[in-house]
Order: sequence, then C-alpha cells, then structure tokens
Amino acid sequence: MGGLTAAIVSLPLALAFGVASGAGPEAGLYGAIIIGFFASMFGGTPTLISEPTGPMTVIMAAVVTSMVAKYPDNGLAMAFTVVMIAGVTQIIFGLLKLGRFITLMPYSVVSGFMSGIGCILIIMQFAPAVGAESPTGGVPGAFVALPETLSNLDPLQALMALATLLLIFFTPRKIKHFVPPQLIALVLISFISVLLFSDSDIRRIGEIDISLPTLVMPTFTQDQLQTMVLDGIVLGMLGCIDSMLTSVIADNLTRSEHRSNKELIGQGLGNLFSGLFGGLPGAGATMGTVVNIQTGARTALSGLTRVVILIVAVFGASTLISVIPIAVLAGIAIKVGIDILDWSFIKRSHRVSKQTSLIMFAVLLLTVFVDLVVAVGIGVFIANIITIEKLSRVQAQNIAAIKDVDGRLPLDKEQRALLNEAKGSVIYFYLSGTMIFGVSKALSRELSALGDYQVVIIDLSDVAYFDDTVALTIESLVKDAQELDKQILMIVKGEKEREKLNRIGFSKLLCAADFVETRTIALKSALTRIKADKAFAQDI
Repeated sequence: MGGLTAAIVSLPLALAFGVASGAGPEAGLYGAIIIGFFASMFGGTPTLISEPTGPMTVIMAAVVTSMVAKYPDNGLAMAFTVVMIAGVTQIIFGLLKLGRFITLMPYSVVSGFMSGIGCILIIMQFAPAVGAESPTGGVPGAFVALPETLSNLDPLQALMALATLLLIFFTPRKIKHFVPPQLIALVLISFISVLLFSDSDIRRIGEIDISLPTLVMPTFTQDQLQTMVLDGIVLGMLGCIDSMLTSVIADNLTRSEHRSNKELIGQGLGNLFSGLFGGLPGAGATMGTVVNIQTGARTALSGLTRVVILIVAVFGASTLISVIPIAVLAGIAIKVGIDILDWSFIKRSHRVSKQTSLIMFAVLLLTVFVDLVVAVGIGVFIANIITIEKLSRVQAQNIAAIKDVDGRLPLDKEQRALLNEAKGSVIYFYLSGTMIFGVSKALSRELSALGDYQVVIIDLSDVAYFDDTVALTIESLVKDAQELDKQILMIVKGEKEREKLNRIGFSKLLCAADFVETRTIALKSALTRIKADKAFAQDI
C-alpha cells in the first residue's frame, strides 16, 4: 500500500518536473523509476522515497538551458553527463563518510536557499502556466520577458493552471488521505480539456517515447569540462542536503535511525544511472516519503513496489499522458514551489534576530538573481563568522589570569593555601570550556600580563577542546615567558592533549617535568622552584 500510494503521488510530479526541466516528460519518468530503484536497493533509509524533486529540477533546468544554448547538437547529452557527475560526487561523499556533516549548515542559509529555489520554480513556471513560451535566461530573462508573456496570455490555459492550484489547495483532507490532489487535478482537468476544448489551441505534452531508455554516454567538451564538474558537484551537494533532511523526517516518523553514508551511496548510484539513461536527477522526496510511512510502510520493499507500479502505469498509459495540458503541469510545479518556501521562517522573520533574518533574505535573493553556489558560500561564511564571534565573546569569559586566590578558581582548600603561600610570585592562567580560534585575541590580552611573576601556571585541565590557533597562542606565551626567564608549568590531563601540544612544537620548548596532571602537583612544583631560585640567589 505504501508503494502504491507513493507511485500515485510520484506520477504527476515526475511529469511536471520533466517538462519544467526542459528535458521532457520522459526524463522525469525515467528519473522517478531509476533513482527510486537504486535508492531503495542500496540506500540507508528503508522508507525513503527518492525521485526528481523541485530543488534538483531548478538546477537541472538551468544546466539544460545553458548546455543546449551553447551546444544545440549534444547539449542535452552534456546535461545528463552533469547528472552522472552529481551521482559520482554523492558516492564519493558516502565513501568518505561525510554523510553526518552534510546538514551541518546554519538554518538561516538552508531556509534562504530553499525559499530561493521555490521562488525560481514559481517564476519560471508562470509563462507555461498562462499558455506562453518558457522564457530563456533564467529569472532575469523571465522578468525581461514578462511584458511579452502577459501580451501572449491565453485565458483558457491560465484558467486551467488556476483551477489546478485551487484543486490542490482546497481538496478536502478526507479525500487527500485516499488520492493525492495533484493526481485529481491532473486527471480531471485533462479530461475536461479533451472533452470540451479538443478544438482549442492548447499546449499539451504530446506524444512521448515511452520505451526502454537508451544509454546516454558521457559527453563533454574540453572548454566546458570545468563548468560541468562544478555544476555536477552543486547538483550532488543539493541532492545530499535534500536527501539527508528527508531522512531525518523519516527517522522522526518511524522512530528509527538512518545510515547517512549508505544513503548517499544509494542516491549517488541512482543519479549516476539516471543520467546514464537520460533521466532527471533526484533525491529523497518529503511528500512521497511521508505518504509512504503514513500508509504503513517500514521497509525498502515499499520503494521497490512503487517502481514496479510506476513502470506498469507509464507503459500502459502513454497515450493518456500525451493529452495532458502543459498548463496543468505548470500549476502542479508552482504548488511545489509554494511548498518549498519556508513559510515557518518567513512568518517569524521579524521575531528572530536581525542578523539571522538578514542572512536568510540575502541568501534568498542571491539564489534567485545570482547563483546558488555564491548564495550558499556567502551565507555560510557570514553565518559562521557571526556564530564564531558570539561564541568567542562567551568563551573569553572563561579565561582568567589570577595571582591571588579568588572565587573564579576551582581550587580546593589545600590548593588555595599553596597559591597564597607563593605570595604573588605565581600567576595562574585558568582556561575552561571550548577554546576556538576566535578567543585567541582575548587569550593574548590576558597572557600579556606576565609582570614580575617567577612561575607561570597554565591550567588546561578543564578545557574540553582547543584548536591549533589557541595552541599557537599559548606557545607564544611560553616563548615570551622564557625570554623573560619565567618558569612554565602546564596542567594537561589527557595524553591526547599533551601529544597534540608536542606535535605542534611544545616538546622543543618544555621538558617532561613541565607537564603535570593535577593542580596540587603544579602548585607544589611552583613553590619548590621559587624556593630553589631564592636559594640560588642567596648563594650568589
């Protein structure tokens, strides 16, 4: 039942995305079948339904348009080669076990580029929805061609697209449980268009070649190879993010845990073979996955069942598919675009911080009007810089340079007595928490107060993690202290942390006796060294 329901959901979307991509409805159907098969067979999320999705279709449409414009003869084959590169990229990510890192991206960036993709899908499908020719040149081209699009508006086809949207939006929930509204709109409006408007000049899918797909061998030119590889990596990355997010949703619904690296390999194999046989790229689809799980599916058998049902339906209904109006498919695609928009964030954007909202809308605009890679790159960079600055400000409070006992030091009674006995000859640097490179400036500021102290104790025992930048900053302190004839003691609990410091170069600066494991040993050693220095001075 899960496979059957998912197949019913997939059919209209596959046709809509195939037409929207410019590769044709056959490409959408082949993608839905091939990716669905390989992802179910080799993926790591049993209930995940994989097929062409809105975000992947937007990128594929841009690739098809640019390749066909430059190379009319083999541009489409080059576009499918990009799909193969995307699949190889995903397989490499899976083999390198990068699955768990894919979704480690600020929510504001994810929200911005997903909403941007939704906007692109809506904008690019407006022309076919009103019966006009699809504009070239992406979103800027669509805006430039808007006056011409409106002048060529066909009221009948625009009405079909509007009716499609209304049916999808307002189909009663009880009916949605049994039949997806996309399929209702597709069948009902197509039937009415054939019955009442067969003589009208309505743009339809037309006859499609539903036969066994033929091999599309990898095709590229030397001057376009770099661009194709970059497009493939972008497409693969987007597919990874899309699939991982959907896998998390599946985990929440089934109370299970997916295998992210295996899933990436399955998705990669699906996209590799989809491109090889002329199919669209795809990823884990939220709508199909949720429907699949809600129907009761718990294993990958549901995904394989969906593939079999799609094959039977497609090969048995090819003549019926040919009469579907393009405006109906455009209406379905526009609804997908509306769903991709992150309404949850948009509605609350005035309540979250200005920085988060600014990043989200900046990424959205860059995605729509510039480029997805640029948008994500700039968004991640700015979001991470802001996050690091905030974390650094908080962590700077965990750095203290202390010469006398006060409440900030986690010392017991004996240790406090030892520090007081030093009578200001020991400066105690206490660090705690996570020390990242952003705190190095604050650390340098504290470490500059060496004064007339004889012994410098650097306590790293409560540091959960420190990066190389912090380690190098501490190294600078040690060098400065040694130039001033200060003695150094470092409290390092773990062997791993000590090895890290020695690997950087601390073994050349400090001997084994300078590394101690407890505060008590450090303070006793400091007092011993102070007394030894005094005795040496008296002898002189």
